Amino acid sequence: MTPNAEPWTLGVLYSLSGHMAIPSQQHVCGAELAVAELNAAGGVLGRPLATRKYDTRSDLGLYRQYVDRLLTQDGVRTLIGCCTSLSRKVVLPSIERRDGLLLYPDLYEGFEFSPNVLYTGAATNQNTLPLARYLLRSGARRFMLVGSDYVYPREANRVMRDLIERHGAQVLDESYLPIQATPAEIDGLVRRAAELQPDIVFNTLVGRSICDWLEAFAAAGLDEQIVIASHNVTEAEMRAVTSPPAAGHLTSAPYFDSLPTAPSRRFVQAFRQRFGVDAPVSQYAAAAYSAVHLFALALERAGEMDTQRIVACAHGLQMDAPQGRVAIDDDNNHTWMTPRIGRWNGRDAFDVVWQAPDLAQPDPWLVHGHGLEAWTGAEPATAA
Repeated sequence: MTPNAEPWTLGVLYSLSGHMAIPSQQHVCGAELAVAELNAAGGVLGRPLATRKYDTRSDLGLYRQYVDRLLTQDGVRTLIGCCTSLSRKVVLPSIERRDGLLLYPDLYEGFEFSPNVLYTGAATNQNTLPLARYLLRSGARRFMLVGSDYVYPREANRVMRDLIERHGAQVLDESYLPIQATPAEIDGLVRRAAELQPDIVFNTLVGRSICDWLEAFAAAGLDEQIVIASHNVTEAEMRAVTSPPAAGHLTSAPYFDSLPTAPSRRFVQAFRQRFGVDAPVSQYAAAAYSAVHLFALALERAGEMDTQRIVACAHGLQMDAPQGRVAIDDDNNHTWMTPRIGRWNGRDAFDVVWQAPDLAQPDPWLVHGHGLEAWTGAEPATAA
């Protein structure tokens, strides 16, 4: 790096405390590891990367306050952040109005495009469709849908319900709780599951509610009877509960820390060397890590911190990420990636039981079809 060169500053906007702290901390650690690696390799165009970090404490008002501070007082043009669609939609008007750039490395419900966002988490066709296909072809017929009450869970459940019913299976119940659900509300859901005895509970609860749900589910004796399937129950939530959940729960995601590939092993080793030997490593960490590296490649092409030049230079970019080859789509700013399904081993990791044979093109509006027949791939490796 050029001595005393002015750094490129990346804003970091996550909830390091509060209800969404578990996934947020994964994102932040992944981003910080990428920044450290880039700086160790000489930075970007001879200039180091720096971060300006704010803790939104799971408060939407603080998201509004801090995004405006980053884009005005702090002079930051690009930021990585938001761990729910609520927070993304809160900051997006400010980002678009001031022509900032948001790196959004979280899975989400789709049905959105912004010229000021690079989406590096899984879209609906990359997690919901393969999960539904796997479950139905494995024999599941009776489903219960549970979620937090906001746009991501409702949209994810809308798509899942359509897939289930279109293929002759049954949704027994669909229930929503406040984002910060109380123990009594969680217990009510558990009693409902015990009463209905579905084959599958599809979970879109978020944040700390996931851990509370897993613990209450196990305490009620349902853990070994009913499979919880999700997009967002990761290694971080599983390892944050009092004792590991029983084996068999399923998550559809592009990355699990058990992937036996060289890029994944290097990433896990570097992550734990930096953040602790017992640190969980999830799809959130991998997506944030990849987002920062892709941003750095685009910035190097663009030569300046100009949002639309960076976005244009990001189109078609590819890299070997922890989850495998990824690429930014030219048309919708979303990311090509490999869908996978992992089965919790009852101890400390998800074993990959199914993997798509090729990268899946992001289709956030499901314009190529809204059914299992639209999603091609191999048969499930094991039964649910």
